[in-house]
Amino acid sequence: MFSLNLAAALAWAGDVPEAAAAQSPSLMPNLLIFGGMFLFIYLILFRPQQKKQKEHQAMLNSLQKGDRIQTSGGLIGVITGSDQNELTVEIAPQVRVKIGRGFVSRVVKPGQGGDDKGKN
Repeated sequence: MFSLNLAAALAWAGDVPEAAAAQSPSLMPNLLIFGGMFLFIYLILFRPQQKKQKEHQAMLNSLQKGDRIQTSGGLIGVITGSDQNELTVEIAPQVRVKIGRGFVSRVVKPGQGGDDKGKN
C-alpha cells in the first residue's frame, strides 16, 4: 500500500511541471503593456521638454548686442555687452547690470508685451 501511494505521488509530481507549464501565462503581453506605457510617457512628457530646452539653448546662443531681452526675474533691458557666461544689460538710461546668460527667458520683439516705446 505504501508503494502504491508512493508511485501515485511520483506520477502526480511528474505531471505537475507539465501542467504548470501549460497553465502559466506568457510574459509577452506584460512586456508589451509596459513598453507601450513607457513610449506614451516618453512622447507626452520627455520629448516636448527636450524640444523646449533645445529651442531655449538656441535662443541663448543667438543673443547679441542690441537685443531687447526679458530675464526670468522680470527685468527687461537691452544687451550692451556679452561674455561667454554673462551679459551686460541696460535696464534704464545709464543703469547696467550683469546677469547670467541662463537667466534670459525670452527676446522681446518690438510690439510685444514689455515694450515701453510709444508710451508717454
